Amino acid sequence: MIKTVISTELPVDEHLLIRKNSITGGSGKKRFCIVTGTHGDELEGQYICWRIGELLQNSLDQLDGTVDIYPALNPLGIDSITRGIPNFDLDMNRIFPGDPMGSMAENTAHSIIEELRGADLVIDIHSSNIFLYEMPQVRINQLNADTLVPLASRLNLDFLWVHEAATVLEATLAYSLNSLNTPTLVVEMGVGMRITQSYGEQLVTGILNLMSHMGVWKGEVPPLMERKTILSTRGTVDFINASASGVFIPLIEHSNHAEAGQVIGRIVDPLHGTVLQDVKLEKPGFVFTIRAYPVVYEGSLLARVYREEKA
Repeated sequence: MIKTVISTELPVDEHLLIRKNSITGGSGKKRFCIVTGTHGDELEGQYICWRIGELLQNSLDQLDGTVDIYPALNPLGIDSITRGIPNFDLDMNRIFPGDPMGSMAENTAHSIIEELRGADLVIDIHSSNIFLYEMPQVRINQLNADTLVPLASRLNLDFLWVHEAATVLEATLAYSLNSLNTPTLVVEMGVGMRITQSYGEQLVTGILNLMSHMGVWKGEVPPLMERKTILSTRGTVDFINASASGVFIPLIEHSNHAEAGQVIGRIVDPLHGTVLQDVKLEKPGFVFTIRAYPVVYEGSLLARVYREEKA
């Protein structure tokens, strides 16, 4: 059932409308929420919303709970291909938990929190931006790791990145909901303004697996990936940055292991036909982020590499 969550009149005959598809089967006691579209240029979650909605609506007899699907928390951003809220110069994921007496954006953020508050689980799906290509991963605040890591490990994703609390932004949807004891997992995958169907199917399988674990889904779960999910707390994450400005040519795809001294990419000068930097790893590791947008400047992020520390 399609329901309107927020409806706000805007200037110049515009209208902010946030809707959800609420699908209920069986007892309907547990509530499982899938949200995406907080950033208008992140579209990977649209595929998951479509696939889960289609699957559940065709198999209501296998559902024992309520699944609420929110494809567009920032519909104005999606419509205008804008990361933030157009005309307000605001990143929506930096204004939570919002303010009921604040601006339109703050009031909307508050209403979203109240709408999701109390769910048994929320999955907040993001893409990377247009600059980076991300392996499917879950990002977790260290403060909530004990609760969230066991849940995230069932999502069929490649990497669980547990962040130190000091590095986590407190004005995000996930931080606000977790602070209210509404368990929320943040998924990052793919690249901005694109849909990677293989990643989408991987996460759909993981969502069904997690729903099955929670007793919300009684149907079949497709086979999970064979490789073991990597947990970041067993090692460290290195950030590889450009030491020159130019055009980055990757020589490795993410989701691959690289050896010490291996060249994972080059920064080149198209005008002079020269190589400005061979991007080498000092230590071996697993490349889970790689630069997608070729033009780089000194200091630009080129890759993230996970290194497991030996006992």
